[in-house]
Amino acid sequence: MSSSISISQLSKSYSPGKPVLADLNIEIASGELFFLLGPSGCGKSTLLRILAGLTAPDHGKVAFNGVDVTGLAPEKRRAAMVFQSYALWPHLTVFENVAFGLRAAGASRGDIRVKVAAALELVRMADLADRRVPSLSGGQQQRVALARAVAVEPEVLLLDEPLSNLDARLRDAMRMEIRRIAKERRLTTVYVTHDRKEVLATADRAAVLNNGTVMQCGTPRELYGEPADAFVADFLGDADFIGGEVVAPGRVATPLGEWAVPTGGFTGKVKVMFRPEALRFAGGPSGCGIRFKGDVSGECYAGESAVYTVDTAAGKLKLAVSPPPPSRPEGGFEFVLAPEAVRLFGDGK
Repeated sequence: MSSSISISQLSKSYSPGKPVLADLNIEIASGELFFLLGPSGCGKSTLLRILAGLTAPDHGKVAFNGVDVTGLAPEKRRAAMVFQSYALWPHLTVFENVAFGLRAAGASRGDIRVKVAAALELVRMADLADRRVPSLSGGQQQRVALARAVAVEPEVLLLDEPLSNLDARLRDAMRMEIRRIAKERRLTTVYVTHDRKEVLATADRAAVLNNGTVMQCGTPRELYGEPADAFVADFLGDADFIGGEVVAPGRVATPLGEWAVPTGGFTGKVKVMFRPEALRFAGGPSGCGIRFKGDVSGECYAGESAVYTVDTAAGKLKLAVSPPPPSRPEGGFEFVLAPEAVRLFGDGK
């Protein structure tokens, strides 16, 4: 069984006048894999500790399945937490580490044997039950920490940057493993990270935090494709920004010309944003889309694609493409951008 989570008007300060969390309101559905994303110091780990019962909020309420748990001790919340350091006992075997929480809860030997075996099978560590922690790789230790958490059959699983100690290859593999485990056990999972790739690849939904407030909440596609402001756009991925001014409905004047783009309710000065992968080398003299001139001044090769630095009248932009650019034509390159790929933000955001 998993729990829905309701966070209502939650606030926390460690120093007077310096809120770490400020009137947070978040709803997390039962069985959802929900991420808390943001820069260091934005309050995401504090929020996770409040959900676990390890830190008390100054104001507000946390409810699991509609039941107020704000004042409950950690062991009464049916929530399990996996720490960044894994917090495993080096002198115990894998089996004993996974059994630790069950023994503390007073489970019988028979129950411990069955539940530990099931948890180790879930994380694909059953054949290493008798090994001690120092002999395990980082990825294996992370699996043991996950097994220990799910063995107590929590309603809520809390993960505090669980992949930060792994190398890039292991992180990629473990993202999908964590998703598989959460979905197989139908666990409501709250996952803290500062890594946007983990969010885009793994989350059902996510909240982007900054300075203790929720900037936007949505699916990875919504956050990446329809960011609420320039901060979210920049934090979720590479973004090109240029200055502009709405001169008429559907018309924005920029240093690269007057563009016909959706302007919504914006008037006056705006920030114009588009993703580097939305920009293309123009294939010929005609065709649809926004067109402007520029030149390539740098390249960063990334294997499956390359990111080019483009010098334009609006400053330096990024362009991400899979094939190599065409030969430089006389007078420089021409670039094309689909109007629907352009987003506008208020000039002050």
